Order: sequence, then structure tokens, then C-alpha cells
Amino acid sequence: MENSRRNFLKVAGVAALGVGVKPAVNVLSAAGGGETPAAKVAKHENALTAKKWAMVIDTRKFESEGDLDKIIEACHSIHNVPDFSEIDTPERVKRHEIKWIWKEEYKHAFPGNENEYLNDRLKYLPFLVLCNHCEDPPCVRACPTQATFKREEDGIVLMDFHRCIGCRFCMAACPYGSRSFNFRDPKPGIEKQNLDFPTRMKGVVEKCNFCAERLAVGKKPKCVEASNGAIAFGDLDDPNSEVRELLRENFTIRRKLSLGTGPVVYYIV
Repeated sequence: MENSRRNFLKVAGVAALGVGVKPAVNVLSAAGGGETPAAKVAKHENALTAKKWAMVIDTRKFESEGDLDKIIEACHSIHNVPDFSEIDTPERVKRHEIKWIWKEEYKHAFPGNENEYLNDRLKYLPFLVLCNHCEDPPCVRACPTQATFKREEDGIVLMDFHRCIGCRFCMAACPYGSRSFNFRDPKPGIEKQNLDFPTRMKGVVEKCNFCAERLAVGKKPKCVEASNGAIAFGDLDDPNSEVRELLRENFTIRRKLSLGTGPVVYYIV
């Protein structure tokens, strides 16, 4: 495996120049066979589709921090995101933490938007943050093997774990800190493995995928399902969609708009 990664790194410069091939979404999954989640959408008759998926998070509907914890647990459990807190020291747990969706303070989630007279609710409210599935994702441009790619049919930024060589260029390029690197084998940190989703291996990057595997079979993202109406998900290009209706009726903010990445996760504050 290490020799294979070194060989990939040797040709990474060639791939970065555009000589690589399209992402291989039909390769066998690490879960032991079958297609990767990204490959299923076009094949299932009940698949949910959109021209541009987007999310609206209504922060007013969260009654306690526990509501956010339930959403995080729901997401992480079905995607086999490891939790080493029961088997390691706090220092190592923090250093090896894998996050698909997590809590962040306003000043960290929206740097540049804070001020000393900020409303107390916003100042101390934890915000759910995740991959923003940007319209112009810098992570895609940075990836030398096209392991990270934007699905043009619906705008979701996906990963092919098999193509990831662990260079972490995508992590350096992402301005939102939305990617995690497996410095260690994640499997010991998975209490109950979901066999319907592939596990990862040491040395690869991972992140939120907008639950592409659930959309493929007609289900909305797990965080939406677990939010009790606080998170909406829909087609940003459809003027009649729920997300467009919420954006029309409410003031929303997005993370680091000045960077020009075009995040499609909106927050009602």
C-alpha cells in the first residue's frame, strides 16, 4: 500500500495538469463490494434529484445544544465516522478526530461578521457546520488525482476514497475546515458499523457528502431527518422548492462569502 501511494505521488504532478481521467465512481466500495454511493443516483427509480442541492439551517428552531448533538450522532453513525473517546486519551482523540458535521461558535463559523456588540444569542449559540458543497470548490481544483470531484448533475462535492492518496492538498485548499484525515485506522473507533456505507482506511481524507447514498434511494440527508424541521434540503434552482421559499422569507447568512466559493449551506439567524 505504501509503495502504491508513493507511485501515485510521483505522477500527481501529471494528474494536476489535467492528464488524469474522470472520477471512477463504479469501483468496488471499501465495504466489501457493490458500487460507491455516488454511482447509484442515476440507477434507482426513487432517487431524489435536483439541479443544485442546497441546505437551509434554521438556528432559531434548536431548543438546546442537545438537539445539535443528536443530529451529529445521526450523521456520524450511519457514515461510520469513528469516535475514539472511549479507547484513547483526550489529546489523541482531538488530534485524530474525524468530523462530517460538528458544532462551532459564531466567531469561528463566520469570521469577519462578528462584532463586540453581537447579539448574545448568536454570540454563544453553537452552529452546525459541514462541507458547504461550494459552487466553485477549491478542494476539487487542488486534488491531483480527482478523488474529490463535483457532480455536475446536482452540484454535490463528492469523494472517491479509492483514489485518495492522502496528500491532503484538498484540506489545505478548503477554507472551511470541512475535511478530516485518517491518521489511524478508523475501524476501532466505530462502535456499530453500518454495512450499507463503506468504511475508510488509514491515510485517506473524508467529509460530508450530503448523504448522496440516501438521495440515491429516495431519502433526504440524515441530518435533515434528525433535525425535526430545523434543517431544510432542496433544489436551489427550483423557485418552488422549500429552500427557495425559506430564502425568500428569511434573512440568511453563509460562511466566508468574500472568498467567492459559493457555499450552498444557508443559516437563518
